[in-house]
Amino acid sequence: MPLSLVDIGARRRITGVTGDDAARKRLEALGFVEGMEVEVVNKVAGNLVLGVLGSRVAVCGALASRIMV
Repeated sequence: MPLSLVDIGARRRITGVTGDDAARKRLEALGFVEGMEVEVVNKVAGNLVLGVLGSRVAVCGALASRIMV
């Protein structure tokens, strides 16, 4: 299931990251790697605020849909 479909407040473990190499590398640099736990902190206008590695990161809905949980 894409992370963009997860409810606010839910925590999920990342099972994979899809998309082209540039998108995958960008997400990996932000800490979104397979096995990492991520929390959906908030959703605003299709964009998501995510908690990962003790930080909050905002990503657009298109990138969030590439993160599988």
